[in-house]
Formats: sequence, structure tokens, C-alpha cells
Amino acid sequence: MTDHLPRTPRSDALDNRERILDAARALFSADGLDVPMREIARRAGVGPATLYRHFPTKQTLVADAFAEQLRACRAIVDEGCADPDPWRGLCLVIEKICELHARDRGFTEAFLAAFPGVADVAAGREYTVRAVAGLARRAKETGRLRADFVLDDLILVLMANKGIHGASPATQVKASRRFAGLVIQAFEACPHHTPLPHVKEGIIQPSGGGRARY
Repeated sequence: MTDHLPRTPRSDALDNRERILDAARALFSADGLDVPMREIARRAGVGPATLYRHFPTKQTLVADAFAEQLRACRAIVDEGCADPDPWRGLCLVIEKICELHARDRGFTEAFLAAFPGVADVAAGREYTVRAVAGLARRAKETGRLRADFVLDDLILVLMANKGIHGASPATQVKASRRFAGLVIQAFEACPHHTPLPHVKEGIIQPSGGGRARY
């Protein structure tokens, strides 16, 4: 009798899958989650049938495209919650979450919208919100976080952070770090006004849509 060994994907199939994911991440980041599946297939250099063979629905494609970001988001929240100083932990979460989202606006859109049918994204958002709620409660008890902070403030931060557009990913991240510094000062009950991350003056050019460009 011949033993049946598990089949492993062929190298060309794995290459196609990675090309599809790379194309999806780039298009989601640039154009949002409404980009057509056919456009993703075209960018990846594969036919629609190949795309749907790997990802039968857009929901499965979104979940796989942002799996790494979801893991990173959870790790950031866990790191902040593990800090014995809840205010310091909350600051870390704000700084790192803003930077994570600044690197990929497609992930921000999926995270904020809890993209329908993508259980992993919805669960990641729920986990983040629940953990930050506990962290914020403890930070308020220490007197460092302003008493009127609400969880919706964190959503507003991510929405505003999404509006930062940079000439390059590096400048976009730098701008996001400065924005996070401003947010932290605004959230602090008794701000000490520590120096904000440096950004070269005179490079902010608001676009017609009201978004700050760096």
C-alpha cells in the first residue's frame, strides 16, 4: 500500500500567492479596501481565476494581507499593558499604534471599519479596545490621564493619524510620531510638555482636501 503524504504547494503557486498579497497590500494602502479584485489580480500579474483559487473572497484576502499587522498590534497592546506604570504603558501604545497605522493606511481602514466578514480584523479591534480600556482606567487612577478621556478618543486619534500623508514612508512616520506626541500631551492630566519628536519646519503643505502633507 502506498502511503499518502500531505501535498505541499508548488513553488509557482506560492510565488503567485505572495505576489497577490503584495499587490493587495499596496493597493489597499493607496486606494482603500474598495479596490476591485480584478485590479489586484492585474497588479499581481495573475489571472482572476488564480486569485480566486488562492483567495475565494475579498474577506479572506484582507485577513491574510493584514495578518502581520494584526499580530504587531496585539504585541504592542500586550507590551503596554505589561508595563507596571499604566500611564507609561498607554503612551507606548499610542506612539507605536500610530506608527504602525502610519505605515499602512489600508490596515487602518480595515481596523476602523472592522471590515465585514473578516473575523480576525474585528477580533483584533475588539481586543485592542478592551485592553486599552483597562489601561486607561488604571492610568486615570494614578492621576496621569485626564478624567474625561473616553475610548472614542483613541478612534479619533487613528482617524486623524490616517490623514497624515508624507512624501515618503519615512517622513510619514516622522509626522505620525510628532502627532502622537501632541496627542499624549493633550491626554495628560497635568502635562509636563516634554519635547515633541523633531520635524523640519516649513514642510507642511495642507492639500485641497484638508489633509496635512509632509
